[in-house]
Amino acid sequence: MEEPLALHPVKLYVYDLSKGMARRLSPVMLGKQLDGIWHTSIIVHKDEFYYGASGISSCAPGETLLGPPDFIVDLGNTEVTEEIFLEYLSSLEESMFRGESYNLFEHNCNTFTNEVAQFLTGRKIPSYITDLPSEVLATPFGQALQHFLDTNQIQPPGGNTFSRNNGQS
Repeated sequence: MEEPLALHPVKLYVYDLSKGMARRLSPVMLGKQLDGIWHTSIIVHKDEFYYGASGISSCAPGETLLGPPDFIVDLGNTEVTEEIFLEYLSSLEESMFRGESYNLFEHNCNTFTNEVAQFLTGRKIPSYITDLPSEVLATPFGQALQHFLDTNQIQPPGGNTFSRNNGQS
């Protein structure tokens, strides 16, 4: 008789990089209301995983310098074991999510969490997060800022660059 596979909770940590300023200033600067400038990470197997200009990183949940998340989205559960998940992350870091592939508007932390969420649960992260870059770029101010923002690397400090060895317990 086969034993049932263990279920592991999967959470999306959502941080507002603007610390509330987007909500107050976006109507004036962009001509539309934004509730935040979202950075996301995936919490699974007792660790937080995120992507930035240094590649894929991990830390204990809530231990980046961003502090605790502004809110948490429950993405469901996964049967994917920690070992398989870490192998998957290694393959992502060697292909799609190398540090030099990072782009603030087109290939960012939210692209990473959306990809990982689908692998783990079959669900995407909320569209108000993934649609934010195109909403900003559709404004004159966003277009003016694109060159400046594209040339700056964004990496929340406080974690360890992911490697197969440091991700294991």
